[in-house]
Amino acid sequence: MARIAGVNLPAKKRIEVALTYIYGIGPSRAREILARTGVSPDTRVMDLTEQEVTALRHEVESYTVEGDLRRKVRDHIQRLIDIGCYRGLRHKTGLPVRGQKTRSNARTWKGPRPAKAGKKK
Repeated sequence: MARIAGVNLPAKKRIEVALTYIYGIGPSRAREILARTGVSPDTRVMDLTEQEVTALRHEVESYTVEGDLRRKVRDHIQRLIDIGCYRGLRHKTGLPVRGQKTRSNARTWKGPRPAKAGKKK
């Protein structure tokens, strides 16, 4: 099992898929990292050599990932809330931020519907 950027990568997955377990690395960035390091995307994590793991680790360090990225995103949202802009108010009240309608949808943001009085289940 390889440990990169503080994340244990699943041993039986292909390295191309396993790299996406790191917050901040998606499929396209994973392919880009593998191309730069010269590691085959079809290699399983358990079959990686120590040199390949080291090369991947150094390449991933050049990106903002995991804790630093989470902190950066949280700070950006906090800045919006602090300046009191519309997007910040939507974040604060737990409503959709990007202009979606809320009359019939937005259950993820608004939470479960309140129970109606006298309704049989």
